[in-house]
Amino acid sequence: MTKIKLKDEVIILSGKDKGKRGKVIKRIPEEEKLIVEGINIITRHIKSTKRGQESGIVKEEAPLSQSKVMLICSRCGKRTRIGIRLLKTGEKVRYCKKCKEVVD
Repeated sequence: MTKIKLKDEVIILSGKDKGKRGKVIKRIPEEEKLIVEGINIITRHIKSTKRGQESGIVKEEAPLSQSKVMLICSRCGKRTRIGIRLLKTGEKVRYCKKCKEVVD
């Protein structure tokens, strides 16, 4: 079970965007990277490859290492580490280590 999932709100811990918040829009589990909305913006120069396709300069989000982000708890609103708890039904759930509430 992964600790950070799609649509989780995270805060950036290091780098040029330190302290900014955003939502996870894509996960790349084999590389342990995330793409966060509005964070780690890069500029790419696109060359047209087909007739009618536009070329130009495009700004887009680049992947970011999972170790550089921390989840923001939806209940207490603080950045927190995530724990995994086993329910009586046998289901695994994520919980906030600060307020002890279930995050899922």
